[in-house]
Amino acid sequence: MWLLLAFILVPLIEITLFIQVGSLIGLWPTLAIVVLTALLGTVLVRTQGLQTLANLRQSMETGADPSRELAHGAMILFAGLLLLTPGFFTDALGFALMIPAVRDALFDRMAHHIVKSSVQFQSFGPRPRAQDSTIIEGEFEEVDPDSVPPRPGSRPSGWTRD
Repeated sequence: MWLLLAFILVPLIEITLFIQVGSLIGLWPTLAIVVLTALLGTVLVRTQGLQTLANLRQSMETGADPSRELAHGAMILFAGLLLLTPGFFTDALGFALMIPAVRDALFDRMAHHIVKSSVQFQSFGPRPRAQDSTIIEGEFEEVDPDSVPPRPGSRPSGWTRD
C-alpha cells in the first residue's frame, strides 16, 4: 500500500515542483539545476561510498559489528538513485541521505528491526607455520617409469630423463 502511494505521490510532487520552479526561473535554468544535482550527486555518492567501504573493511578486520556501515552503504546507494532521478523532491531526499547525521538517525530509529547474527570460522587443519620461501608443502608418490605404459602419441616432456 505504501509503495503504491509513493509511486503515485512522488511523480505528482515532482511535476508540481517542475511547473513551479520552471515558472519562476525558466526552462533552461530548471533543466540546468536538474543536471547539476545529478552530477553533484554522483560525486558525493562516490566519495562517501568509498569512505563507507573503508569503514566497513576496518570493522570487518577488527571484528566489530558492521551493520551500521552496511546500512550507511545501502542508504548511500538509495541516495544515489534518488539523485539520478530527475526532480527536486527526489534530489532533496537524496541530498538529505548524503548527510551522515541523517543516516545515523535513520539507522538508530530502525536498529531494533535489524536481526544480528554472528559467524565464526574455525580451521581444522594444522596451524600455519611461519612463511619460509624455501619450503614447499605437498605430498608425493614415487612411480616407477617402467610400470606406467606410454600414452599413444605422447612424447617426453623434457622434465624427465630419457
